[in-house]
Amino acid sequence: MTDTQHTNSAFTASFDPATGVATLLFAMPGKVNKVDKTMALGLQEAFTWCKTREGIKGVILGTAHRFFCVGADIDSLYPMRDPKETFDYVQSLNALFRSLETAGFPVVCALTGSALGGGYELALACHKRFAIDDARIQIGLPEVTLGVIPGAGGTQRLPRIIGIQKAIEHISQGQPVRVQKAKQLGMVDELFATPDELIAAAHAWIVANPKAKQPWDDKGFKFPAPGPETADTRNMLMVACAMTYKKVANSMPQIEAAICAIHEGAQVNFDSALLVESRYFVRCAVSDTSKDMIRTFWFHRNAALKAEGMPQAAEHGFKKVAILGAGMMGAGLAFICAEKGFTVVVKDIAETALTAAKQHCIDEAKKKKHLSAEAQQAIIDRITFSLEDDAVRGSDLVIEAIIENDAVKHKVTRTLEPLLAEGGIWASNTSAIPIGHLAKASERKDRFIGLHFFSPVEKMPLLEIVRGPETSDETIGRCVAFTKAIGKLPILVNDGYGFYTSRVFGTYLMEAVQLVAEGHNPALIEQAAKQAGMVVAPLKVFDEVTLRLGLHGIEQRERYMGEDQSGVAGMKLLRALVEEHGRLGKAAGKGFYAYDLADRVIWPGLAALVSAKPETTGLSYIQDRLMYIQAVEVVRCIADGVIRERRDAEVGAIFGIGFTPSSGGPLAWLDRKGIPAAVGRLGELAKTCGPRYAPPAMLIEMAEKGERFWDN
Repeated sequence: MTDTQHTNSAFTASFDPATGVATLLFAMPGKVNKVDKTMALGLQEAFTWCKTREGIKGVILGTAHRFFCVGADIDSLYPMRDPKETFDYVQSLNALFRSLETAGFPVVCALTGSALGGGYELALACHKRFAIDDARIQIGLPEVTLGVIPGAGGTQRLPRIIGIQKAIEHISQGQPVRVQKAKQLGMVDELFATPDELIAAAHAWIVANPKAKQPWDDKGFKFPAPGPETADTRNMLMVACAMTYKKVANSMPQIEAAICAIHEGAQVNFDSALLVESRYFVRCAVSDTSKDMIRTFWFHRNAALKAEGMPQAAEHGFKKVAILGAGMMGAGLAFICAEKGFTVVVKDIAETALTAAKQHCIDEAKKKKHLSAEAQQAIIDRITFSLEDDAVRGSDLVIEAIIENDAVKHKVTRTLEPLLAEGGIWASNTSAIPIGHLAKASERKDRFIGLHFFSPVEKMPLLEIVRGPETSDETIGRCVAFTKAIGKLPILVNDGYGFYTSRVFGTYLMEAVQLVAEGHNPALIEQAAKQAGMVVAPLKVFDEVTLRLGLHGIEQRERYMGEDQSGVAGMKLLRALVEEHGRLGKAAGKGFYAYDLADRVIWPGLAALVSAKPETTGLSYIQDRLMYIQAVEVVRCIADGVIRERRDAEVGAIFGIGFTPSSGGPLAWLDRKGIPAAVGRLGELAKTCGPRYAPPAMLIEMAEKGERFWDN
């Protein structure tokens, strides 16, 4: 350490006496910077060193790593349960950040990498935020996705910079934006082509603004219009609350807390506003919601992304990928593979389907606004659309995404599998048919696997990898590597009808139909699901997947599982809707909902098909039915060996079928209910609704032993 150099456990600093500018670099051990107590102590020490340099005129805050800062250290945040300890920590962090912006000289943040969460809050505490014009850089405050809110000034600084409405939209959605979008929103001030240009501009700004201070520290400060006391803002807040309720129905308390912190903080001076934020942050941070969301959205999700516990391969070895079937799924698969650089063939038997698939890919490419027109066209150029079988020849991976009919799938496998390249893998995108059954048509059963994608595949992150009875570890490892290459979130499950996600999701949809058949109000069923936190209401999503497909799936399950659902009231109602009234779902313009009506309400004629009157109904009762039926099926999937890792039960349910995100997943949901209480409630429902609710032996044993699925 010298008069011009300083290093500590989190930062390095240098001072140029000739210019009076100090450069402070975020340089925590490892590959990333994060916000924790080590960072706070390091920043305080390094910034104090900068302030005490004789002739100091300003500070440029940058990073020695690829990322500026990935946000809070989740390992430190997760165990926080003591409100006072948590409050004291965020208050000390706020005091530190305040010291940067009130130092009496300019501080410029040089964003040469992504700044998220607490890292972006640190950037907000600087007087200016300059960034590199690089589409890989992301900026934002994603805290609500972990059950908390920004806790280091984000809910107070951002609305004072970009306005209350835009700040609420950004913080409540929890989605980082690319740096170009951040510039448009005002979240960064300027973009530069190179780091050298950025640093030169930072120096120039420091020279031009020797007395820089934050706008909110000026006595004449006013919020960007519309201000907090205006009718426009009051109306906007009411709309924001209404939209939040419509979307999550009070199941995400952290979003409500963020809106309240922004609104209430705007009514007081800045230091008091930070206190408002801290109190809301603590309320969220010590809650069960936060712990459950962090466990699944951070620890479990990251473990799945790393494919921990799954067979691994050094590389997938795929260059050419063939997609069989040019429907929406096939077209989407073609696009995401081509986008990642694979040569793709889309094979179908109908020219019209291929034409539609090509147009879909063109439309998707145009949505990639961060890419040049040439780069967008390059994606399309990597895709060939063909009616010819021979187009598949030499493919390293085939993803079969054709009609859900085992006879048709068998025929296609026998015809096209011989055209695979040496060592090629055949994957079926079936949503339910056992892989072992489909592999009967294969001559290479060790290289036959299930890759169950979710629609729309461009947006849905999950990929359910299904291991057939003879699927090799090498095949799984290569498909895991492929999953990483296309940016999907993998879970690995064992074979069985419906695998995991379809099996659980089917119980949710059919229980809703059964509730309708028993005479429960369909609108109340939908609302109960929303208030329970389910991402999609069951009757609405049943319409979207189509009632005809649902009926076909149930009939198919009966055939594979040896069941007979013909006497079940819900099955009778579903069959009547499809076969007698032609209500096939949203695509046909009529299903449970009437899509020809402006409000898209429940079809008025549905009531005439139901004569039953339930003895017990109501919001909480219906919620119990919809949630417990899923949870008990999840436990059965574990007991049956379909689920290999409990984390995959949580990840698959949330990212694949929209199980209430704030719960952390069905196992965490059972933990919060209490396993003994859950067993008791399932027993009650089994007596009145049937054996499908009967608590599995595994759950009964856990209740007797006082066990939980997860700690904390």
